Amino acid sequence: MVIFSVQAGPTDAASWADLARRVEAAGFDALQAADHPGHGASPFVALAAAAGVTATLGLGSYVSNAGVREPILLATDVATLDVVSGGRARLGLGAGHTPAEWRAVGRERPDVAGRVRRCVAVAEAVQALLAGEEVTVDTAELAAHAARLTELRPVQDRVPLTLGTANSALLRWAGAHADVVGLTGFGRTRSDGHTHRVRWRADQIEAQLDQVAAGAAGRDSAPALEALVQRVAVTDDAEAAAASIAAHTGLTTAEVLATPFVLIGTADEIVTAVAQHRRRWGITRFVVRAGAVDALAPLLPRFAG
Repeated sequence: MVIFSVQAGPTDAASWADLARRVEAAGFDALQAADHPGHGASPFVALAAAAGVTATLGLGSYVSNAGVREPILLATDVATLDVVSGGRARLGLGAGHTPAEWRAVGRERPDVAGRVRRCVAVAEAVQALLAGEEVTVDTAELAAHAARLTELRPVQDRVPLTLGTANSALLRWAGAHADVVGLTGFGRTRSDGHTHRVRWRADQIEAQLDQVAAGAAGRDSAPALEALVQRVAVTDDAEAAAASIAAHTGLTTAEVLATPFVLIGTADEIVTAVAQHRRRWGITRFVVRAGAVDALAPLLPRFAG
């Protein structure tokens, strides 16, 4: 079985509620909200609103920036979402890449190693808090003193953790500890602080999956693998639709059409591509943007087997 989720954010109450209902009715697994403080809506407020108009839809941030989110506040938000949704919350975390988000909270973005250490520390602290534990930590990356959720606990025994990354060290950690490894396909952040180079070629994907496998060695069950899809297009001319992406990324058109980070082609070609990604890479989950809902909804029953 292959599972699809939708990443989106609200611009007004009516359209957000309508999207949540449509996503659930179509059979998508979850509604995921991006988390970029100052550049978009609060994910947990938005997801709590979506919880009120849905009954079964998973709800999570995709992904929260561990560099600027403090564990006790993040754990409180996730636990609250789990309570008001009746146990449908997901925890999505990443190391963060946008320098402006650090500056907005009075910090400078650390180097890669520092962001990795902070992300792991926050992930471990939030998981411990959601499990009812008291957390005290005092390191260069994170400080928390006797933090605890004293009166609020999530409905779920374990809120599922997705770690979104393309970093080797975080892929290994996610392989060992996460429920879902969110393969972003991101390479180096560009000078604008927001966009990225890509790691979409087959050898780059294999290298990332090798790190996940190394981390998962010894686990009873490996984490699920999920790809963040940047473009969905149902079209009779896949090569033409992929040409602009190829020009922007420096990949060939064939490489674009072969990567799990885009889904372009006829309905049958997309279904075939998803099956190939599952066989070749073991990817069984995909996150798409809100603009892809209408195009993908008719295809979802074909991914259920």
